[in-house]
Amino acid sequence: MASRELSPVSAGRPILTGEAMRAAEASAPCSLAELMERAGRSLAEAAYRFAGPMPALVLCGPGNNGGDGYVAARHLAKRGVPVRVAALGEPTSDLARAARGQWSGTVESLDTCAPAPLLLDCLFGTGLKRGLEPLVIERLCSLANGSHLAIAADLPSGVETDSGALLSPVPPFDLTVSFGALKPAHRLMPAMARMGRVVLADIGIAADDRCFEIGAPALPAVAADAHKYSRGLVHCLAGEMPGAMALAASAAARSGAGYVRVSTSRPIAGLPRSVVEVGDAKLDDPRIGCVLVGPGLGKLPQLLTLALTSSRPKVIDAEAIGLIGDPARLKGQDAIVAPHAGEFERLFGTLPGSKAEQALAAAEASGAVVVFKGADTLVASPDGRLGFAPPAPAWLATAGTGDVLAGMIAALRARGMSAFEAACAGVWLHGRAAERAGPGMIADDLLEHL
Repeated sequence: MASRELSPVSAGRPILTGEAMRAAEASAPCSLAELMERAGRSLAEAAYRFAGPMPALVLCGPGNNGGDGYVAARHLAKRGVPVRVAALGEPTSDLARAARGQWSGTVESLDTCAPAPLLLDCLFGTGLKRGLEPLVIERLCSLANGSHLAIAADLPSGVETDSGALLSPVPPFDLTVSFGALKPAHRLMPAMARMGRVVLADIGIAADDRCFEIGAPALPAVAADAHKYSRGLVHCLAGEMPGAMALAASAAARSGAGYVRVSTSRPIAGLPRSVVEVGDAKLDDPRIGCVLVGPGLGKLPQLLTLALTSSRPKVIDAEAIGLIGDPARLKGQDAIVAPHAGEFERLFGTLPGSKAEQALAAAEASGAVVVFKGADTLVASPDGRLGFAPPAPAWLATAGTGDVLAGMIAALRARGMSAFEAACAGVWLHGRAAERAGPGMIADDLLEHL
């Protein structure tokens, strides 16, 4: 999709698979040698800004990632940084050999080199398909542990580009410098936990924006003549465990919905006084901007059926996901579903491929926007767009935070954002609210920071 068709609400840094990255490099307006020069220069610039003139050891592999390392070493030396280079072996590509030829210093052996305060890992980057040799793993981990700071070029060695799998043990890095675009592994577990801070170096390639890191949302403005209905009405269907829906409804109210009401057969403790409790569950009100069902549903499948008979947009979460049955039941529903891994498998079965591929396949099969939750949350659209959440605090892994997210997304959808944009915006805001709440937070605390 062209960038003009993708609103700026959630589009952040582009993400390319290994194959897409190779295609982008091949169609770049400059030579591959110039791309390598730009990548290595950018790596040196990032390393210098991050670590200053700290003595550096650059580990160079035999391929083009090693070539980037030779270029980076040359530019660090120009800055006056004491820099050494250690190689796994002789360069095997023409580009890497040319880069090696421009390095005027000595080249040590990876087997015998001593550690340095700053380590640059340029052994293997994008495209790795198998684990490293045991001796290489041992040396990389030993040199990383012996450094004060460790920086990875494009990807830490041992990471699979598209899935985020660890093909062999990978030490933790403080900084990863990606070239041209982020790669799926930068935002997929378990690799994401090894990356440290991820920065993007612009080397002059064109990156498709169908896959991207979710960025800060530009939320709908409140019109001067707005009223509670024009700002968005969220109708929540409460089930057997009303506390979960109390969290979700409160989150919807705190996320800018003009009116939140809850269908319930009994009073719900903990709701803000502004949230209206009603005894009926009539969903034919044309003022409804979004229906929310699932949090605290329990064994009340009729509430899901009721939601699916409504023509209004809807967010389906928690227990309701397991009651859908056939994903095709969501076709034409204008729905957002937000499963965690267990709920995802119950609805969509065991799908092949990486988490990103699974999310896209699920969105296509259901016609719904899929928020595949986890430490590496993804938002997939049936039209093929895919948003990767930036890292969120690990302390979000506590009961009720998913209910808060569902309420947030429902409010943003009711306010007029498209399903995909509402889901992306909700995910980004959810993570940032958790950062503000701090490591001792419970789900209720998120409400104060929305």
